[in-house]
Amino acid sequence: MTHLRAIEPEDLDLLYAIENDSTIWDVSATNVPYSRYVLHDYIAHATGDIYTDRQVRLVIEIADHQPIGLLDIFNFDPSNNRAELGIVIQKPFRHHGYALDVLEKVARYATQTLHLHQLYAYVSIHNEAAFTLFKKAGWNTSATLAHWLFDGKEYCNAYLMQTFFEKTEGKVL
Repeated sequence: MTHLRAIEPEDLDLLYAIENDSTIWDVSATNVPYSRYVLHDYIAHATGDIYTDRQVRLVIEIADHQPIGLLDIFNFDPSNNRAELGIVIQKPFRHHGYALDVLEKVARYATQTLHLHQLYAYVSIHNEAAFTLFKKAGWNTSATLAHWLFDGKEYCNAYLMQTFFEKTEGKVL
């Protein structure tokens, strides 16, 4: 259904559109627009090595190789084998099951390739779609964080969502 791949120079327009979509800034750490130059420089210098960059950004594609979003694994903590996860599916492709498919794929990637013990995400209490997605994927709500996110006007609470990986005979539980 979906495929995850490394970001390429040809993805500049996708990255530019997502990073400059102010409607999603309240659920991310972004609050200013990025220039094409800055994003081009990011693509050119990203190594794709989570130990070097402390993050990995992957493009989400559907069957016809059409890019529909981005997956970020960031705030990588190698000492504790955990990282934060962010996912953005562009509006025309939302509510088609792509994000759930991506979460299943990233669980395999996180364990088999990155050897992580856990992934976590902060989800605004107002983002019911994301909360439902993570719950459906088997993530746990570990905490409610007061006044965690600022949307430019007010602070709102966020859920700390986590998923843990245990290995048994090479399989993820």
